[in-house]
Amino acid sequence: MRSAVTICLVPEAARGPFVFHESLERGCQLAATLGFDAVEVFPNGPDDPQLARLPDLLAEHRLQLAAIGTGAGWLKHQWSLSSSDPEIRRKAIGFVEGIIDRAGTLGAPAIIGSMQGRSQPSAAREGCLDRLADALRHLSRHAADAHQTALLYEPLNRYETDLFCQLTPARRWLEEKGLDCVRLLADLFHMNLEEHHPAQAILSNGAAIGHVHLADSNRQAMGRGHTDQRAILEALRRIGYNGFLSAEVFPIPTAMVAAKQTRVAVDQWRGWLGGSGGTPAAR
Repeated sequence: MRSAVTICLVPEAARGPFVFHESLERGCQLAATLGFDAVEVFPNGPDDPQLARLPDLLAEHRLQLAAIGTGAGWLKHQWSLSSSDPEIRRKAIGFVEGIIDRAGTLGAPAIIGSMQGRSQPSAAREGCLDRLADALRHLSRHAADAHQTALLYEPLNRYETDLFCQLTPARRWLEEKGLDCVRLLADLFHMNLEEHHPAQAILSNGAAIGHVHLADSNRQAMGRGHTDQRAILEALRRIGYNGFLSAEVFPIPTAMVAAKQTRVAVDQWRGWLGGSGGTPAAR
């Protein structure tokens, strides 16, 4: 399991749950200095000028790209893939397709989180899901055909969407729709709110999980809340997860403290694995 830290480039998300909110250059520099394996980037869009430097910055700091988020399409423009307005959907799909191309050239996936949208009084949930499935089908095929990458779909908590808030219903829906190139993003903050047992949800959906957002129950760095870390780690070990543990957390009390706490947590997890023959010791 590889460690990653989030870098937000979007001014409108300055109070959002991302560790670094400075420039991409500064974020990559700090990520490398602190020993992270990768960065996850939240840009203003596919044409964000800072993204032009991303390949060079990754090479310079010997970092990988874990993923690129698409949420600015919703935050800045209120576009969603499930909108009942065809023009909004067209813009949303084009926005995400551009992010896929940016991420795909570096071998990384794009994330669909807030861009999934939510139902409204004028747009019934089933209709929203049909439109979302059509968009994900197009976008995941583009990611697979053009870049051999998957598309990541993130169930969110009930306050951010009413489409899918738990892993198992989302996985079953993806299977029903034949969306084989879409993987689940397991965000531990959302899971602490919505799953009856987060570790069991990971075990039940292991083959479908392609990315993990590492966050404690209060959306701070792991170790600052009440998440059962050993249970989560054991579940990830049992499903053979070897992807990124990407810190999407508030920079509390500061960005550097949150980043360092995340590194401490990742090192602790690796220690539990190494010190127990691959199985975390019981509490």
